[in-house]
Amino acid sequence: MSMESTCGAHRILGEIVAALEAAGVSRLDALVDLRAGGSLRSVFAVSDLAQASVAAAGVALARFAAVCRGREAGAVVVDRDLASAWFQVSIRPVGWELPPPWDPVAGDYRGADGWVRLHTNAAHHRQAALAVLGAPVDRSAVASAVSGWKVDALEDAVVKAGGAAAAMRSLVDWSEHPQGRAVAAEPLLAFEPGSPAAAAVRAGPVGSPDAGPLSGMRVLDLTRVLAGPAATRTLAGWGADVLRIDPPGWDEAAVVPEMTLGKRCARLDLSTPGRVRFLELLAGADVLVHGYRSDALEHLGLEWEARDQYRRGLIDVSLDAYGWSGPWATRRGFDSLVQMSCGIADAGRRAESVETPTPLPVQALDHATGWILAAAVITGLTVRTTHGVGSRWRGSLARTAQLLIEADPDPVDGTSARPIKVPEPLPELEHTERGPARRLAPPVEVAGAPLRWTRPARALGSDPPAW
Repeated sequence: MSMESTCGAHRILGEIVAALEAAGVSRLDALVDLRAGGSLRSVFAVSDLAQASVAAAGVALARFAAVCRGREAGAVVVDRDLASAWFQVSIRPVGWELPPPWDPVAGDYRGADGWVRLHTNAAHHRQAALAVLGAPVDRSAVASAVSGWKVDALEDAVVKAGGAAAAMRSLVDWSEHPQGRAVAAEPLLAFEPGSPAAAAVRAGPVGSPDAGPLSGMRVLDLTRVLAGPAATRTLAGWGADVLRIDPPGWDEAAVVPEMTLGKRCARLDLSTPGRVRFLELLAGADVLVHGYRSDALEHLGLEWEARDQYRRGLIDVSLDAYGWSGPWATRRGFDSLVQMSCGIADAGRRAESVETPTPLPVQALDHATGWILAAAVITGLTVRTTHGVGSRWRGSLARTAQLLIEADPDPVDGTSARPIKVPEPLPELEHTERGPARRLAPPVEVAGAPLRWTRPARALGSDPPAW
């Protein structure tokens, strides 16, 4: 192993592990082998972040398995190239193609005094942006309309209309912005203990000795693209029973083949007729992972205290875009928007000496947050097994961005590093509902606990809302 090419990943891993250990678990000791490899082309340490966040989930899993089995934690090995590749896309369709990732309107536009990004993949977000601009679904017309706006004013107007947008700011601007200051003061993972676990709550793996270490654990998944689904996909790969719940009519076609791997997918309206069924599902869950805006469940009368009391011993893990404090705590957002807001896209532009925003080569904030949240879930299971209590965990894309920025707070042209070598996918065919496909090998190996999925990717709403 070349420490020279992985020392940055070791530093980031140390910060993530420290955040997990704040929950009061014993030291997360495991032999970690971060295999050397290439780097994704970026002025930020994206491949370090990828390798470290994947390793954090592996370390947490090794610790949980050791507690349940009464022995030392197994070794954790993370392939740097594979970790970086999983931050791109893990599926390789055979005889078909993935849908385009963006709708025709989404993207960066030049305003009167800078750049702004519109996120319009969801129909209601597109409608909000077009209504503010008074433009049709036509990229040229949208560009013309945006050109007359100051970008901060357009960002505010679109957000107030129920849309999603972000003006491009510099790293310095973000550090001085009220929301930037609020995020910088937050922990990478906020933790608080929950209620004592009921006797019926499973304490550790059940099932056959060959089952995954999370076998028997029920995970209720209320997440959307991409961070939350990445977290629950990881849990499914280690044996958890993951039931994803989407509202009627919702789709995210471009990422379904990537993100529903290993899961069952059902639909429920949580606000009216589906509420009773949701509470029944929650009563049988070990873990709830949700990625709604920070006040969304509260508006449905499902605040943290109610969830905790309804399912005693629950591991409740949530994420949002812009953090849990500050003026933007309830603002909707996505990886690409957070990169604009927090200075990443501007730093890339400056380093490349170009006019246009230059974001990370992958949606690294989403993927890294997903692996970190998977580590939080598993650590929560360890806390419940050792201390008999549930727990609440919170993370955000903006705080993960802060982790990346602090790993290289003064980015320079770091784009000459050796590129990653993307391995060939595994030979086995995965029979998704779109067609046959192959997957990359898992990016992490935990001794005695292979990461493997028994269900192929499936369409949203394919299953009944039942355990």
